[in-house]
Amino acid sequence: MKDDDESLFSQEMADVTPLPPKRDVVYLKSSNPEKKQLLEEVQLAAENTLTVGFLDVINLETSLDYKDPGVQIGVLEKLRKGKYTPNASLNLLRQPVEVCRQALFAFYCQAQEEQWRTLLIIHGRGREENSHPNIIRSYVAKWLKQLDQVQAFCVAQRHDGGEGACYVILKKSADARQENWERHAKHSR
Repeated sequence: MKDDDESLFSQEMADVTPLPPKRDVVYLKSSNPEKKQLLEEVQLAAENTLTVGFLDVINLETSLDYKDPGVQIGVLEKLRKGKYTPNASLNLLRQPVEVCRQALFAFYCQAQEEQWRTLLIIHGRGREENSHPNIIRSYVAKWLKQLDQVQAFCVAQRHDGGEGACYVILKKSADARQENWERHAKHSR
């Protein structure tokens, strides 16, 4: 029986030529989720455009407040009053500046992917001008202005962190704009 198997194998392999002896072997990467996540994080870090250079520290008496030129004042007023419920929040308390920079950018990317509109960022607020929470607060204000999809941000309501946190509103995604247009177009007919 063994001889039959060997002869059958030899017949089947008769026209096969062996590979050259010095040929490189290529191994396919495994689909290890941990490695994949690490690769995505490294790629995300490479794309992070938020700067950490020169920083104007925001005075403690100055509250965070920003609005893109095209945004209606009513949107900022509703945001200040907490009328937009945050879809998600990010806690940056007691984190080094670089960790905060990476976390904020990853959070922003996730918000775009999930199509979140309103965010809450908890940055803290120190008692002294150059305290760590105030440095992070100043960086958050700087970084949010560098992100294209940020329409406005302001100090959060007391129950969401007050002066130690801020609300952020992002531009609608193309899908959300289309859906909104369709919903309102039906009413105008």
